[in-house]
Amino acid sequence: MEGGFGSDFGSDFGSGAGGGGKLDPGLIMEQVKVQIAVANAQELLQRMTDKCFRKCIGKPGGALDNSEQKCIAMCMDRYMDAWNAVSRAYNSRLQRERANM
Repeated sequence: MEGGFGSDFGSDFGSGAGGGGKLDPGLIMEQVKVQIAVANAQELLQRMTDKCFRKCIGKPGGALDNSEQKCIAMCMDRYMDAWNAVSRAYNSRLQRERANM
């Protein structure tokens, strides 16, 4: 994965306080969070691509015709809108449950 999102994933693990080879748990946690966010974004894009391709492209060819382009654009917009709505509802529920703990 040279030059990509995760190309320097482990490069800062040993650069914690004092530098003496100690691992910085905060830094590790942040890097893990970034990797999870990247993986989630990649999965979202892959699912959206698969779903919209199956829905909109009848016969794959060298180029998309006008109706296929419109279908892809609308499908992707709807998919992102639905994903955002579900994400907001999920985060709201998590916050309510944390408040009740």
